Amino acid sequence: MTAIMIQGCGSNVGKSMLVAGLCRAARRRGLRVAPFKPQNMSNNAAVTADGGEIGRAQALQALASGLEPVTDMNPVLLKPESERGAQVIVQGKRLTTAMARDYARLKPQLLGAVLDSFNRLRAAHDLVIVEGAGSPAEVNLRAGDIANMGFARAADVPVVLVGDIDRGGVIAQLVGTQAVIDPDDAAMVAGFVINKFRGDPQLFDDGYHLISQRTGWPGFGVVPWFDRAHLLPAEDALDLASGGTGKGVKIACLAFSRIANFDDLDPLAAEPNVDLVMVRAGEAIPGDARLVILPGSKSTRGDLAFLRAQGWDIDLQGHIRRGGHVLGICGGFQMLGHAVRDPEGIEGAAGDMAGLGLLDVETTMTADKRLTRVRAQHVATGLDMAGYEIHIGRTAGADRARPFATVNGAPEGAISADGRITGTYLHGLFVSDSFRAQFLEGLGIASSGVIHAVLVEQTLDALADHVEAHIDVAGLFSLAR
Repeated sequence: MTAIMIQGCGSNVGKSMLVAGLCRAARRRGLRVAPFKPQNMSNNAAVTADGGEIGRAQALQALASGLEPVTDMNPVLLKPESERGAQVIVQGKRLTTAMARDYARLKPQLLGAVLDSFNRLRAAHDLVIVEGAGSPAEVNLRAGDIANMGFARAADVPVVLVGDIDRGGVIAQLVGTQAVIDPDDAAMVAGFVINKFRGDPQLFDDGYHLISQRTGWPGFGVVPWFDRAHLLPAEDALDLASGGTGKGVKIACLAFSRIANFDDLDPLAAEPNVDLVMVRAGEAIPGDARLVILPGSKSTRGDLAFLRAQGWDIDLQGHIRRGGHVLGICGGFQMLGHAVRDPEGIEGAAGDMAGLGLLDVETTMTADKRLTRVRAQHVATGLDMAGYEIHIGRTAGADRARPFATVNGAPEGAISADGRITGTYLHGLFVSDSFRAQFLEGLGIASSGVIHAVLVEQTLDALADHVEAHIDVAGLFSLAR
């Protein structure tokens, strides 16, 4: 064995989840397995053991493989900052910010770094399971491609193509992909998988055989919808679950246009006594929310303007008058202050923007990026928290005299004089079970005693069971070369 590649007929067909399940299945078979994604586009990033950042999905796949995440698992990460531009992270470090047209010219220069990372993983493991990005049918992007067939052919890795039956038209997805891609690219495809089936899979037998007859590709299985997927970190903010049981205490989170590191919310969403509500564009902040969270953002000033355009600044004032609490994390923390200053144009055009004025602090963007795992102590309770920082900007002001936590003895974050507005740069704080329980109890929400790490591990095992039950895993692994 060496490597296989899972590509999709489109975005959000379930590639990341399938790769995680296959990684756990391979690990349970005694294989040294590692995940790899040549190029990812996501603002949901993880800090790696080697001091860089990769897509959160690859960090989850690393966990499924029994590995610490490292930057080689996702050598190119694109973090959108606007509709047309993104920060380009190469092997864990920021290279530049590029507009889409400029990135197209940059891609061929990145193939060397991609192959270097892949070859290091391949040399150290029995099997590398590669995840594509988007779809190989986007033939207008084929020139210089490093994410799909461009990589597969450069590294000589066989491809299994995944179609999403839940969105409809899966026969056309697969047959149409073969019809539009280059014949030499099509020759890399060694089979297909149907994903996200609801109902009786036997009802699709005729369609399954038709795909195989039309394409000449063998099928490796029809995978039913995995009901526990919401318990694992989502890569796309559009996949964030909202609402809960309707019987818990409501916590509202603002769904910014450039929301980042939103897996901070996962441990809260898993609490049975919490109803986590994602407040999306055009919606009002619920009047009965106990807590409102301003999450991380890849464009603090851009999302601050977005917040005001939704009228959420007015909603927040009403929420606070009713006695509600507010928590700002990273970019959300920066928005809570009096001003966000960007004199060098780090996150867009240079300039200043008035903040919400809910904390007596100001933030100045700086070119240096803090990217580190941390262990912190919650000031109010003394409880330990394991988390990470991934941000630019420095925040100062009077409310910093009331820190949220300490990191290596240094104060971190800020709390308002009345104790109801909190800001912190710490991501991942709610993964720490004891802290999460105390934090929720401070809001009058009974803790369930959920151990989040155990929940994730159990869900990964259930995902591997699900994959094994519906995919010819042995046959799929036998393709690897």
